[in-house]
Amino acid sequence: MEWATDRSSPEACVRAADPGKDVDVGLTQYYTATTLDGFIPDANHSLDWLFTRDQDRAGILNYAEFIADVGALAMGSTTYEWILEHDRAGKDPAEWKWPYEIPGWVFTSRQLEAMPEAPIEFVSGDVAPVHAEMVGAARGKHVWIVGGGDLAGQFAEAGLLDEVIVYIAPVTLGSGAPLLSRRVELRLEELGRNRDFACARYAVVRDSA
Repeated sequence: MEWATDRSSPEACVRAADPGKDVDVGLTQYYTATTLDGFIPDANHSLDWLFTRDQDRAGILNYAEFIADVGALAMGSTTYEWILEHDRAGKDPAEWKWPYEIPGWVFTSRQLEAMPEAPIEFVSGDVAPVHAEMVGAARGKHVWIVGGGDLAGQFAEAGLLDEVIVYIAPVTLGSGAPLLSRRVELRLEELGRNRDFACARYAVVRDSA
């Protein structure tokens, strides 16, 4: 077995071969929250279970430090639509704004509403060529797979996912959209508590064969 993160920490980078020069390449990370029984949204596409939890915004594996090192992101269509709906709630249309300034790719097989001036590209099909674009756009920073679990699993199956970082909430749902929808071998690298959450960072284990 070969560990995907001999680069060891989320801040680490590896040197990748590029014709004639070295290029800094960050990690590709799936950073999210999940229930104890491994679901993200519930059966009604709600994350109400998440927003009632207490956390230290400067604590272990916090979002602010994570996003500061991210240079590109990808998500599925359901995640994209949830962000649009959540970000617009209670706001005047003049205030609607895409929450990320970094380049983003949305994987979809459907026609989706475009967010004006958002640095987003709608794509479909194989994740590998899109990942290559993302790595280039990230310019040495990390690539964030926002969700959902099926898309993260596609990156893992393609050998492109390096880490899974999860905030685990003390609640079970019994059903919903799973954290990952396929088998992915992991190695625990970091574990701690952030108030209501157990927080863990895993390296993705790749078969060297």
